[in-house]
Amino acid sequence: MIKIGVLALQGAVREHIQMLKNCGATPIEIKRIKQVDDIDGLIIPGGESTTIGKLIVDYGFFDKIKEFANLEKPVYGTCAGLILMSKRVIGESIKTLNIMDIEVRRNAFGRQIDSMEVGLKIPKLGEKEYPAIFIRAPIIENIGEQVETLAKVDGKIVMVQKKNLLVSSFHPELSDDNRIHNYFLNLVDKIL
Repeated sequence: MIKIGVLALQGAVREHIQMLKNCGATPIEIKRIKQVDDIDGLIIPGGESTTIGKLIVDYGFFDKIKEFANLEKPVYGTCAGLILMSKRVIGESIKTLNIMDIEVRRNAFGRQIDSMEVGLKIPKLGEKEYPAIFIRAPIIENIGEQVETLAKVDGKIVMVQKKNLLVSSFHPELSDDNRIHNYFLNLVDKIL
């Protein structure tokens, strides 16, 4: 059975764990560096990007996650996870993992009160729109050559993929639709 780690330092950990269970994977809350050696894929959840970023450094996960991604193991970042995986946060000096060739802008859709659900067209998931939940979401302003855009909202890029790396501005773990988690599990399955 596929073992997926969810970085459990802060953020929407339980929701990702439940979604992975619903998809038939074995989820593991990642709280110690050694646990990363025993997983097939990793999710960096949404939450507060500055806090998660600080904890990644404080608990020694920084190099371990970069190494995991460089081994071409799948990593999926949602919202804050997207920010932390990027190479640069425009207008801010946040230390990122720099594993995804994208430049992002934090809180691009506004404050908490501006949270929304949008029906997204994501061709790789089929014809049916995906119910994407945005909460203080970032947008992807610039992408590298090998980065593929998977979804946009009003012309703004909100989901991309580069080989084993996947990111979304929104929170699929808060939806009842498990297609994105299944898509990620398929990425993991391809490398096993």
